[in-house]
Amino acid sequence: MSSRPHPRLEGPTSTPTRISSAELAPAQDGSGAPKVVAEGVPSSVRPDPQADDGRRPVAWLHIVAPPSFSDPARARSWCACGYERTAIGRPGVLQLVQNHNQHRTVCPLLNQHERRAAA
Repeated sequence: MSSRPHPRLEGPTSTPTRISSAELAPAQDGSGAPKVVAEGVPSSVRPDPQADDGRRPVAWLHIVAPPSFSDPARARSWCACGYERTAIGRPGVLQLVQNHNQHRTVCPLLNQHERRAAA
């Protein structure tokens, strides 16, 4: 009886001496055409569920109104065109909201997008 050499169970595995490419599996329908992709893998790219529609945020309004009436409300309005204003206190914040809405009607970045949509 001949004894077979036992494979090493510990230590690094030996490096292959030559490079071999993966072989394609034959088609299951017997047509002889090789199978290209694995089962369960989509063969085409699916559409992105969050597709880009070209819209971008341009003007922002951030209002902080603490629950205590003794703390003043604060607000900041800014736009990608460079418009930036801040306000502290309830009357100032209310005025800033009106100014923010007014800016949105005259902002060159926002009006540019509206002109493209109308064309």
